[in-house]
Amino acid sequence: MTGALCCLAAAAVCWPARGVQEPPGRLRATRSVPAVELGALVDRPGAVGAGGLLAAAVVAVASTPLVAALAGVCAGAAVRALRGARRAAEGRRRVQAVAEGLGVLAAELRAGRSVEEAADAAVAGCPDEVAGAALGRVLRPGAGPPTPAAGSPGDVDGVLARVAAAVRLSARTGCSLAGVAAAVEDDLRARARAETELRAAVAGPRASAAVLAGLPVLGLLMGGGVGADPWRVLTTTGTGTVLLVCGVALELAGVAWSARLVRRAVTR
Repeated sequence: MTGALCCLAAAAVCWPARGVQEPPGRLRATRSVPAVELGALVDRPGAVGAGGLLAAAVVAVASTPLVAALAGVCAGAAVRALRGARRAAEGRRRVQAVAEGLGVLAAELRAGRSVEEAADAAVAGCPDEVAGAALGRVLRPGAGPPTPAAGSPGDVDGVLARVAAAVRLSARTGCSLAGVAAAVEDDLRARARAETELRAAVAGPRASAAVLAGLPVLGLLMGGGVGADPWRVLTTTGTGTVLLVCGVALELAGVAWSARLVRRAVTR
């Protein structure tokens, strides 16, 4: 049973992603170095299931099948949360890179450069290569708005859509693209500063939620230290099994709810 779970976890990690053609406006991930790292494994399509199966296989060696199943569920939830945090951080980084490119674009246009030359300079001045390439596509005259892609990091698609709308507005009405680009850049930077301040403000509630999430484990350790052996009661008796399942379910629900509250406070 354990060997089968390990084989399923390895297959889920190594399973290739589907070759879906991405729209022009979407930021595509670069594959420069074929090194295998934890972040790359977490971002793979089957990482959530693979993490759950692997944790279940490891725990099944030393405990009951029910505990192994619960460990697999918790591990899958942890991988999912880690993936969401990585994508959010990547989205913030790429939005900041787009803001840098817009600053270069506005400066070049005010210096008298053409739109094509300013777009090339903006792409070259963008600190993120992928974000610069996507920005260059929407800055070309006649470029339509990028199609929102499911799963793209952060609000990058929305930012590119605003930039494309600014380019079309300038082409139709003759208004200064430099002023519009500078306004979009200022708005992006203001949003980034506000989000940073909010993230700092909710650091305390995040820490409190993490401490509360770890209290059940501390209670088990303290109970074992005084000789009560709560783990045996939870895994070998019917009442304990029901309490264990309910406790894990409430723990996961509490962590998910607190994370949702914090996320809504940050993104509001």
